[in-house]
Amino acid sequence: MLDSVLRRLPRPTDPNVLVGFDTNDDAGVYLLSPQMALVQTVDFFTPIVDDPSTFGQIAAANALSDVYAMGGQPVSALSIVGFPDQGDAQILEAIIRGGLSKMVEAKCTVIGGHSIRNDDIQFGYAVAGLINPQRVWRNVGARPGDVLLLTKAIGTGVLATALKKERLAEADLQAAVASMTQLNRTAAAALEDIQEKAGAASPIHAVTDVTGFALLGHAREMALGDSQRSVEAVSFEIDHAAVAYLHGAVEAVRAGFLPGGLKNNRDFIGESVAFAESVGPEYRDLLFDPQTSGGLLIAISAESAEAATAALDGRRVSARSIGRVIRKTDPLLAVR
Repeated sequence: MLDSVLRRLPRPTDPNVLVGFDTNDDAGVYLLSPQMALVQTVDFFTPIVDDPSTFGQIAAANALSDVYAMGGQPVSALSIVGFPDQGDAQILEAIIRGGLSKMVEAKCTVIGGHSIRNDDIQFGYAVAGLINPQRVWRNVGARPGDVLLLTKAIGTGVLATALKKERLAEADLQAAVASMTQLNRTAAAALEDIQEKAGAASPIHAVTDVTGFALLGHAREMALGDSQRSVEAVSFEIDHAAVAYLHGAVEAVRAGFLPGGLKNNRDFIGESVAFAESVGPEYRDLLFDPQTSGGLLIAISAESAEAATAALDGRRVSARSIGRVIRKTDPLLAVR
């Protein structure tokens, strides 16, 4: 629904808007000077884990991720809180403290916020960051021959659903929490090192973070290109066996713990995907699974892919090569 509404709205005409909402990029970018631009994003949601502090940490990591996915450095944030009028103040404090701990880790200062009375708990942040306008990573620009890298395992949506049904093993919960609370800052820093060494001809052609639209949904956005900026559409070939899956995720799918967002993603983008017969139904579902604080999906030149993977591994980011970019075909995405 939102996509159709946005298509009917007038596009920004301010020439200082470097990135708007045309291609569903991770954040907006506004030019401040020839050397500096502002990155802005907002994200909030309801709890997906039981522990309030952990929820706050996940919400913060998720909100910060959009700035990292653009190549920016978060500098300030405003908290967004929805909380029941008669709710437990200790729970609210734990959520906020958890979020603050991640913001401190990111060296991003929380300078205020806004709260509303709400039946359901909601929490997140509006985050502002700074970026070199010549080095903005966008979610379009992938080129035929590029390698696709993914920096985190997927499966948080089905695991959170299993948790709600009280059917998630403690070890699987802790693995999911570790993934969701891990900042994408380290992965972004490794990519910046690769870009710095390459000079003007950056080998990093497109970056996005994998969140609510799932791996395939964000891959589709990346493949679509941007006709208004003469960025051609491409197609992706994805190896489902190369994708990392969180421990317990496959079992959660087999047990039927499918979130509503997974089904929505499948309905919305299913026609853009061709699956090989060898791809089992549980893996098809996981590729449509909405993620919270997911990893970075990167399209990088084949010549630099190995060095990028090594740089990420050197920073303890377990990046995997999951596919490649080819010339546009129909459908956009092929999964084997």
